[in-house]
Amino acid sequence: MWPLLIRTLRVYAPYITLPFAAVVGVIGYNLENYFSDKYTPYNASIKESRDDRLLSNETLESATEIEKLRYKANVLGTNVSPSLEN
Repeated sequence: MWPLLIRTLRVYAPYITLPFAAVVGVIGYNLENYFSDKYTPYNASIKESRDDRLLSNETLESATEIEKLRYKANVLGTNVSPSLEN
């Protein structure tokens, strides 16, 4: 009798465990929604806060006039292949 019961449970295990797992998942999902905090305060992005800080130090209309934001190095001279160097 026991081998027949064990074999039957082994064959029908997905049909037994799937509804059980679904019920546990639904209960867990609802508990998480009940206990978790759903309010996330707005924070400005790091780039926006940096731009605001840099512009507040300088009273300028455009960001191209700020010395810290200007790129002075030659862009085409970086990462040059050794065969292309002078």
